[in-house]
Amino acid sequence: MRVNRISRVRRRAALGVSVAALAAGVTTGAGPAAAQPGAAAAAAAECSTAYKIEQKLSSGTTWRMCWRYDSKAGLVLENISYQPKGESAPIKVLNSARLGQIHVPYDDGSVEYDDLTGFGFAQGLMNLDPGECPGGTIKSVKVPDSWDPEHSDVNGLCTTTRSRGHAYRMQGDSANKVYQAQGKDLLVYSVNQVGWYEYMTEWRFQDDGTITMNLGATGSLSYEDYDAGDGRGWPIGKGPRAQATSHSHNAFWRLDFALDGSSKNRVEQYDSTVTAAAQGQQTATVKTTRTPVTKELAGDAKSYRWWRMVSAVGKNKDWHPRSYEIVPGTSTKYPGRSFTKHDVYFTEYNPCEQFASNNPGNCAAGAGKSVDKWVNGQTLTHPVVWMNVGFHHIARDEDQQPMPVHWQGFSIAPRDVTAMNPLTPAELAGQNGHWEPGS
Repeated sequence: MRVNRISRVRRRAALGVSVAALAAGVTTGAGPAAAQPGAAAAAAAECSTAYKIEQKLSSGTTWRMCWRYDSKAGLVLENISYQPKGESAPIKVLNSARLGQIHVPYDDGSVEYDDLTGFGFAQGLMNLDPGECPGGTIKSVKVPDSWDPEHSDVNGLCTTTRSRGHAYRMQGDSANKVYQAQGKDLLVYSVNQVGWYEYMTEWRFQDDGTITMNLGATGSLSYEDYDAGDGRGWPIGKGPRAQATSHSHNAFWRLDFALDGSSKNRVEQYDSTVTAAAQGQQTATVKTTRTPVTKELAGDAKSYRWWRMVSAVGKNKDWHPRSYEIVPGTSTKYPGRSFTKHDVYFTEYNPCEQFASNNPGNCAAGAGKSVDKWVNGQTLTHPVVWMNVGFHHIARDEDQQPMPVHWQGFSIAPRDVTAMNPLTPAELAGQNGHWEPGS
């Protein structure tokens, strides 16, 4: 399925915007100014009411953040903080969070696209129907560099709440008591059209402190883009001859952490080694080791490996350093480009490094235009996370018409941000650490 990416009129507009931005070396946006990256900002969101999102969920957790709209990245969330019940003040998590690129290469080698920086992703913001934001609020967004300046205001940002099913269930040591709770999420999302595709950029802020970032692709298969088939397409519709061209969606996210209000976070990698059972043992042994990541890293996910971002200044009530664990989602890693060969990149903050590929920032000569070129041995004092999640789209008959949403994404999960489960019922609050049944 080769998508009819953009009309001739839109192509000229997108290229004109790209050239102008490249010449200026800046990316314009709508919304409040970004937080100063080096400062320890206050935990609460600092922006005007129109650009503030604040939601207290029924479980007692409150999420706060600011939003703005960037002329290339689209929706940007800033000054994100999390305040579960029992915490007297918001706990800052991120300076900013946004998409870092959507790279789309085709299996026949004919073409590839960088949708954020090359094909007007941000300008394709769609108006949302009230039915698409049940129980929530749709905010008006002024789209920078709009293709239609007279209609640049788009009702394109939904904030609402959703149930996600069980947050926990425990019968405990009493057959007469069941502890259970249904989890609640704050959902923030927008829809951007690029050619035949409609991308759904979704952020889920859970009441247990987890943040999940998803990119959904829906819309339509291009009726113009078929070939006779040579292992690079799949027959769609009547007969075996017409084949939609297969392609990849390599989605990048850019996260600038600021745990407890400080950008000076630490990165740690954990690897576990499994050793076969020795004589006298019933099963294999597993040993986990911690490796501080002190310099920029291009990392690869594998079994028994994970990373976390650790606060340099904050601890929970058990005096354990607060951190967030990076939880990769299902990914098909695309080996055809150097910047898609790794699952995660940790780079030192640089204001010109804004997009994972086809970066238009005014970087120093020789700095490179993609994230892999920025991993060059710098010491990490203000680490930025770039997450790469790939999806190989081999179209199917069920993709017509319209095409069901296919999702790709990942999560960051709190690790020792609070001393106990932030949703712990009051009668279990004493069971912290080495507790005894009946205590």
